[in-house]
Amino acid sequence: MHPDVKRQLRKFLDEDVGNGDVTSALLTRKTIKANIITRENGIIAGVKFVKMLFEMNSCKVKILKKDGDVIKADQQLISITGDARKIMSCERTALNLLARMSGIATQTHSMVCKIPNKTKLYATRKTAPGLRYFDKIAVEIGGGYRHRMKLDEMIMIKDNHIISEGSLFTLIKKAKIHRKKFEVEVESIKDAVTAAKEGADIIMLDNFTPYQIKKTIQELKRQKLRHNIILEASGGINSRNIAKYGKTGVDIISVGSITNSVKGIDVSLEITPAD
Repeated sequence: MHPDVKRQLRKFLDEDVGNGDVTSALLTRKTIKANIITRENGIIAGVKFVKMLFEMNSCKVKILKKDGDVIKADQQLISITGDARKIMSCERTALNLLARMSGIATQTHSMVCKIPNKTKLYATRKTAPGLRYFDKIAVEIGGGYRHRMKLDEMIMIKDNHIISEGSLFTLIKKAKIHRKKFEVEVESIKDAVTAAKEGADIIMLDNFTPYQIKKTIQELKRQKLRHNIILEASGGINSRNIAKYGKTGVDIISVGSITNSVKGIDVSLEITPAD
């Protein structure tokens, strides 16, 4: 687990509570029990973080459905026991994070099921600021993989870098000096061949159609350049067309919509008096 997770979760709580939950302050101090329930089917994700959020407020938490479990409408996911005021103060932060992460995991799982096992689905850096770690964990729970978390993890030469520098060859030369592994984004079969010849480890085929990807692979094989090169398809790929991309022979499919167009799972918290 990332070392700053607890600190980030505390920030989430502080952002919501502000100088104090003035509504919950009206409640009589007493121990209550609450259950988090799903209103729709999906893949649950974020349970361990919800547990941490409530435990930060001295509540006891029982996990009924663990991360990655298939969930059905009206199932209980998590049981919480604690002071009424403290549970209320955590409620919205916990539900928001659980709903978002579960939505990402569910959408990711749906897409993964549409592509061959040898093709990996990757998330992108198209995440909400402050939520990248949680978004990418949700992708992994759904069966996908992380791309770069931060810009310092890998060199990825994209179109704007090439335009700014004026030369793909210059950037590749510099990349070889600084890092052993690098990725190049290309927009044509010709550029893909060039990147392969220059030693790119990963080639991102940006906005290629499935037909163009197949033609690129054929050309790389013809020139004996396909070996040891990872090909990534990216741009315009969604749940409706991902199956077609999965049949092209690419190694990676990266999809931004699984994290930047999230439809959260409907979850709610229901309270009953504790025994």
